[in-house]
Amino acid sequence: MAKSPEELNQLARRLKSFHVSGQPLILTNVYDACTAKLISSLPSTRAVATASYAIASSIGIDDENTMSLRDNLVGVKRVATGLRNAGKAESLPLSADLQDGYSDPAESIKQVIEIGVVGCNIEDVDNSVQPPKLRTLEEAKSRIADAVRGAKEAGVPDFVVNARTDVLGFGGTIDDVVERGHAYLKAGATTVFVWGVMKRVITEKEVRDLVERLDGKLAVLAQGLPIETLQQCGVSRISIGPTLLMKALNLVEREAMAILEGKEWSMG
Repeated sequence: MAKSPEELNQLARRLKSFHVSGQPLILTNVYDACTAKLISSLPSTRAVATASYAIASSIGIDDENTMSLRDNLVGVKRVATGLRNAGKAESLPLSADLQDGYSDPAESIKQVIEIGVVGCNIEDVDNSVQPPKLRTLEEAKSRIADAVRGAKEAGVPDFVVNARTDVLGFGGTIDDVVERGHAYLKAGATTVFVWGVMKRVITEKEVRDLVERLDGKLAVLAQGLPIETLQQCGVSRISIGPTLLMKALNLVEREAMAILEGKEWSMG
């Protein structure tokens, strides 16, 4: 049975409350019903989040920038099914990676809320053009505001927006990250997601600087720095992107090669 807007907003408030500087929400991103059921059943899981790259790969799309909203929603629905199968749909908040928010961020938010989603990632890169380009600050800020508005119109005013900026990958600086971050937070985002793009991995010093300048409202990818270090730096959210998918595929490859080559392997 679909949850009411009031019930969804309760989950949204719970998700928002998990974003605490120094005591971050840790997300092991999922991409299908199986991974969602498994991860949601773990006692340490407080929320579930999708990874768009992994969803795209799982449906045969090599480049997630070519994945449509419709394709992404199909993947998110499968994750929601996994939560229901684990009996966790009523207690665990679900966040979806919505890439750049697609053509109409407000409408995209309304559609994922219908699935039971109470939070999302939205990035400031325009994936509708090739190669993708960084949106202007004003445009990106406006799209975050549109997403927040869409959630309010759907009856979920506490919907969590994790606003991702890729400005570092386009030659920007930490000062540019801070400028964009403050703009996105002012537009209604809960956190600012900064990650290493195009081999530009943020350092511990930069993480500490961003935490201080963004009042702790920083989300990062567990990339290059231990989770314990990121906690000590004061971040509010840590995710792993498509890491679980990549590790799973590496294991499948090794096991399949062992079977095909007649080597010793375990059924367990």
